[in-house]
Amino acid sequence: MEKLTDALLVKKINQLRREKNAIILAHNYQLPEVQEIADFVGDSLELSRIAAKTDAELIVFCGVHFMAETAAIICPDKVVLMPDAHAGCPMANMITAPALRELKLQHPKAVVVCYVNTSAEVKAECDVCCTSTNAVWIIDSLKDAQEVIFVPDKYLAAYVASKTNKTLIPWNGYCPTHVKILAEDILKEKKLHPDAQVIAHPECTPEVTALANAVLSTSKMCEYARGSKAGEFIVATEVDILYRLKKENPHKKFYPASTLARCPNMKKNTLEKILFSLENMKYEINVPGDIRLRARRSIERMLEAAAR
Repeated sequence: MEKLTDALLVKKINQLRREKNAIILAHNYQLPEVQEIADFVGDSLELSRIAAKTDAELIVFCGVHFMAETAAIICPDKVVLMPDAHAGCPMANMITAPALRELKLQHPKAVVVCYVNTSAEVKAECDVCCTSTNAVWIIDSLKDAQEVIFVPDKYLAAYVASKTNKTLIPWNGYCPTHVKILAEDILKEKKLHPDAQVIAHPECTPEVTALANAVLSTSKMCEYARGSKAGEFIVATEVDILYRLKKENPHKKFYPASTLARCPNMKKNTLEKILFSLENMKYEINVPGDIRLRARRSIERMLEAAAR
C-alpha cells in the first residue's frame, strides 16, 4: 500500500475527527507533526483539565499510557484511544501497587502522593496525585502531614523537598530520558551561549537543576519563555518541546541541553497511527471499575487543589 502524504493524512484525520466528535490531545514531547494536528498541546496537568471538561465523545490521546489512562479515569463516559498501545513510560513502570502497599505499611502515618507518571493501580493507592507543575504546591497544602511518601520520581522528590519543609520518603524511580542530561552538558552549552537562560525540568538530576535559572514543568517553560526578556534559552528536557517553544517565540533562540534527551515512547505516535486509531477505534483504554473510582479520587483532589 502506497504511503499517504502528510497532507492527505491530515485531511482524512480532520474529516474523521469531525464525523466522530473527537478531539486530539498531544503532550509537549510529541513529534512536531503530531503537535500540529492536535486540538490541544500541553503538559499532563493541562491535558487532564481539558479531558475533564471536553464535550467531545472521543479523545485520541497522543502521549504515553499513563496519560491516556488518566483521561479514561476522569472521563468514564467518553472513549479514550491511544494511537500506539505500546507507548509506555519506564518511570511509571518502576513502581507497582504491591510495592507501594508495602511502603505504606512501613510508614502508616504518611500521606501518599503519587506523581501523575504512575499507573491507575498505583494512583488507587494514593491520597493525592500531582504533576511537575503543582508538586510543590500540593505538598505544601498537606498542612497536617509530617511525612509524605512520594512516588515514583526520586529527582522530582528531591526538588520538592528543597522547596518545602515536609519530610519526603521518595521511591527510587527516575526518567531515563531526563537523566541523560548531564551538568557537563549545561556547562558546555553555557560556554557556547553565555547570555542564554537555562530552564530545566524537575525530573532532571539535582546537579542539572542547580545550574538552572528556572526549574519548570513543560507548560511553565512555555510560559516562562513567552514572558522572559531573554532572547536565548538552554532547555533541559525532552527535545521536541523546542518545536513548540520556537513556534511560539519565533524571534528567540532555543538550544537543547542534550540531543540525547529523546523519549522513544513519545515518538511512537504518528499521523498514520492517529488515522488508524480514528478509523478503527484503536486502541481503547479501559480501567476496571474499582481501580478507576479509587484512582479518580486522587486525581480529583489534585484538580480541585489546582483550581483554588
